[in-house]
Amino acid sequence: MMGRQPKVHKKLFYTKFSLDQRVPQSHILRQIAKHIDFDFIYKEVKDTYGVKGNVSVPPPVILKMMLLLIFYNVRSERELMTTIPMRLDWLWFLGYDIDDEIPNHSVLSKARARWGVLAFKTFFERIVLQCADAGLIDGRKLFTDSSIMQADASNKKYLSTTDPDASVSRRGKGKCKLEYQIHRGVDPKCEVITATEVTPGEVHEAHRLQSLIDNHQNNTGVTVEVAVADSKYGTLDNYVACCDRDIKAHIASLEQTQKGTGRQKDIFGRELFIYDFAKDIFICPAGQILKKRKIYKKRKHYEYSASAKICNRCRLKQCCTRSKSGRTLKRHLRQDDIDLMLTKARSAAAKADIKTRQHLMERTFARAKRYGYKRARWRRLWRVQIQEYLTASIQNIMVLLRHAKEPAPALAMVKANLGHRQAYLRLQELFFDLKKVATRNINQIFSIKCYASEI
Repeated sequence: MMGRQPKVHKKLFYTKFSLDQRVPQSHILRQIAKHIDFDFIYKEVKDTYGVKGNVSVPPPVILKMMLLLIFYNVRSERELMTTIPMRLDWLWFLGYDIDDEIPNHSVLSKARARWGVLAFKTFFERIVLQCADAGLIDGRKLFTDSSIMQADASNKKYLSTTDPDASVSRRGKGKCKLEYQIHRGVDPKCEVITATEVTPGEVHEAHRLQSLIDNHQNNTGVTVEVAVADSKYGTLDNYVACCDRDIKAHIASLEQTQKGTGRQKDIFGRELFIYDFAKDIFICPAGQILKKRKIYKKRKHYEYSASAKICNRCRLKQCCTRSKSGRTLKRHLRQDDIDLMLTKARSAAAKADIKTRQHLMERTFARAKRYGYKRARWRRLWRVQIQEYLTASIQNIMVLLRHAKEPAPALAMVKANLGHRQAYLRLQELFFDLKKVATRNINQIFSIKCYASEI
């Protein structure tokens, strides 16, 4: 017998309704609530609230709302607040009942301004530490890369008044755009994001390598042994810095990738000039000598050149230089250390890491697309940094949920572990400082011996 839909009669009470029963045990928000502690935010932001006046929305609820905003890629905070009453799982996650009043969307923007970046940075660091405690981070190898984020501003104006922190940048043959740049460090074991920064789009990624290494070590408590990046990070300064920190730089040389392009096209490369260490001279392919002429202390290199008369009479000049004053070569003050780092960067292990980096870093940014990272939700650098901390935290939470079997350790244990790791890292920094001083003294002694032998 066919049934018919009865007319709906509004009820004043629902005696058989339970919000907890309507959310499946396998729901992702149940897993997040089980493993992630949000109550830490009480202590983190307590100094930003007064003791009188209206009672605020509980900070853990605000943090969960911002997490939902990014996790479900909701278009706006207004839409988030409109959707919450219609989503039983969201109500359960936020600790609301079906007839509770939902706050105004302005509480989120006010909370961001009140809390600042530090609260969200702490949330990100706690998730990283939790991943480390779960054994999901090795820590000894760090992969780095950057990606562009479109600013929340019109590209028709190069000098933006709506978001003055965004900068005009251009990638490849595309048009100039107002952008930010996301810099990330990823541990390869389970692809946990261990360090992240946001800069204006014009900032070159090579300048953030050492900062990412520092943040990785602070967040994981493990000293980096190998840094892996593409050729954009392969600057002399990065090689020297990695050498001083006893880090293997599996990074292709920026100079080598640019060889034969621009003004260097059809010109002899540096590798064709032989360096005589004992005499401190270069010998060109024609057999002429390039002597040390100048030192540039700020740029940290010596300049070697032959006389203009010799170069202008040379039969190989057209293949060697277009300058009327002759061919010049630069040699870094720490060139010996750089050559050693470049040799390691060309090893089979380095080539394998560089190949792995390409796919690994593409995945971490591709996964962020589902959370809306390609365009900034808010304006100004500090707000975009908050967005990135939330996005990276969510990606790490998903990694944690895939591998974790038990709830997160107690808050006191987490803080104790963090304190021990910070003390360990401080000892590491002192060790590297002492090693740096010792290396400098050895180099000075070696230079004196070379000078004495020449005399």
